[in-house]
Amino acid sequence: MAKDVKPTRKNLMQIEDRIELSERGHDTLEKKRDGLIMEFMDILDQAQDVREDLDGSYERAQRAINMARAMEGDVAVRGAAAALKEHPELTTQSKNIMGVVVPQIESSKVRKSLDERGYGVMGTSARIDEAAEAYEELLENIILAAEVETAMKKMLEEIETTKRRVNALEFKLLPDLYDNQEYIEQKLEEQEREEIFRMKKIKAKKEEEEDALAAEEESEEEPEAVTADD
Repeated sequence: MAKDVKPTRKNLMQIEDRIELSERGHDTLEKKRDGLIMEFMDILDQAQDVREDLDGSYERAQRAINMARAMEGDVAVRGAAAALKEHPELTTQSKNIMGVVVPQIESSKVRKSLDERGYGVMGTSARIDEAAEAYEELLENIILAAEVETAMKKMLEEIETTKRRVNALEFKLLPDLYDNQEYIEQKLEEQEREEIFRMKKIKAKKEEEEDALAAEEESEEEPEAVTADD
């Protein structure tokens, strides 16, 4: 690539400017990558806790619904579920983590009191209440897991993108620029040495010509001096 660059001082100055800009960009991207990794590790720890809570709430919900079915029967359980009038509502917002936009999910009407669940208190048992409460808890954990795991995925994608940019600068662009800089500097030094050598030759030739001219003038003056003596 270096051989395609003309070895001029203007190109050398341009390459030095690009090197300075690329080095600053490389340092900035490295800091961003390291910061993203730290944020990702925090989210990863949170995601592991959320996943454990989700697994635990799922097991509790399954036990509760199985117990309700065993004690009340499928018809009563389905009837209680169908009586629900107000369904949970979700609203999504966004937040910025080091330049990465991640979702923030807000939920409402997930947890309900007995009278808000729609089925009558009379004619149902505590087993159905326990199953409803367990599934409300499960739904909350599902929403939280969706938010955290989506954020984790977006952070990971941004980390990979930033790493590719850092590697492109570190292993491709900057080495090429350094090669170009070295090539131009070497060529300019060669040109300078050649110019110095050429100037020395010109100076030496001029001195030779001056010496020859002086010798010629002296040889012309000697006969005149002899004639004057005679």
